[in-house]
Amino acid sequence: MKILTKFLAVAAAFGLGSGAAIAADAPAAAPAPTVTAAPAPEATPAPAPAATPAPVAGGDAAAPAADAAPTKAPAYVSPVSPRTNIGVPDGRMGIQEQVTPIGKEAQFFHDWILMPVITLICIIVLLLIGWVVIRYRRAAHPIPSRTTHNTMVEVIWTLVPVLILVVMAVPSIRLLANQYSPPNADVTIKVTGHQWYWQYQYPDHGIDVTSNLLPEPGEGQPGQQTRTDADGPRLLAVDERMVVPVGATVKLIVTADPTGVIHAFGVPAFWVKIDAVPGRLNETWFRAEEPGIYYGQCYELCGARHAYMPIAVEVVSQADFERWVASRNGTMPGAAPAAAAAAPAPAAAVSANASTEATPAPPATVNATAPANATNQAATGN
Repeated sequence: MKILTKFLAVAAAFGLGSGAAIAADAPAAAPAPTVTAAPAPEATPAPAPAATPAPVAGGDAAAPAADAAPTKAPAYVSPVSPRTNIGVPDGRMGIQEQVTPIGKEAQFFHDWILMPVITLICIIVLLLIGWVVIRYRRAAHPIPSRTTHNTMVEVIWTLVPVLILVVMAVPSIRLLANQYSPPNADVTIKVTGHQWYWQYQYPDHGIDVTSNLLPEPGEGQPGQQTRTDADGPRLLAVDERMVVPVGATVKLIVTADPTGVIHAFGVPAFWVKIDAVPGRLNETWFRAEEPGIYYGQCYELCGARHAYMPIAVEVVSQADFERWVASRNGTMPGAAPAAAAAAPAPAAAVSANASTEATPAPPATVNATAPANATNQAATGN
């Protein structure tokens, strides 16, 4: 009996030892899942912080964007007004005061070359006619001369006109060359003649303007804008002027409504006059050197309201021109690309931040998963 008791005691001791060994092995495997599972809960909040900054960053980016959003530009008020005897017809005999280089060159050619030559020729011819009438009248010269040829006279009346034409040709050809060889344009405007109004398009600025004659007070429709002295003279004032910067080379591409008739765009103070033909693009240019308002009109008989197609060009400083462009919701050349390039910058920064913050989440998930798989495989192996 004692032997049996000892045997059972020994067996129980070995059984407890095996259980203890198994128990010791079980806790050893248990920490692995615990360690593996621990990162998983820690990795779970990772997307939350990554997602949380994204809206915050987006909100921060949106807030400056809202702050930087351009407010509505104030209404443009013309800084110039019509001047007396400049840019308007004033009844003078001669050419209007010119404010462009081509106009000044043409005026010099007209005033100091053409007019003196014409005047001199007229005086010489008048004196010759007077001398012939008086000297060779019947009372003073009863027997007429029978001379038919005179070499010297024939040489003179042949060479003198040639020399006169050469003198006039040199400045005339130079003027034509300057007029039809424009420099690089600073502003390009497409001018379209309709029946019976003008349309001005600024392709580089995204502006389209329609210009109509302003009616006299009491002659327009109810609520329609009417002419005032600040707008300009009668039959020349318009509701929308062509606005250009002073000192800028302005290229005009002139045409007419394809379904309309021929017009002619002209501003005397600029020495500009060119036909507007349907289906054809004609080109001219000017560079106004003095601020002001300059008037012209259609110079081609174009129908019933031909006399009611005035032209008004407003020449202002560069700063005022930029204000006018802004008031028309236009953009200055080069400004739009810069703004477009600057606009994505905050978004790019936000994207970079978002990606930087979101990147750690996948590695955390992968790292948490990998040990779990390894642990499970080890556990399975055991």
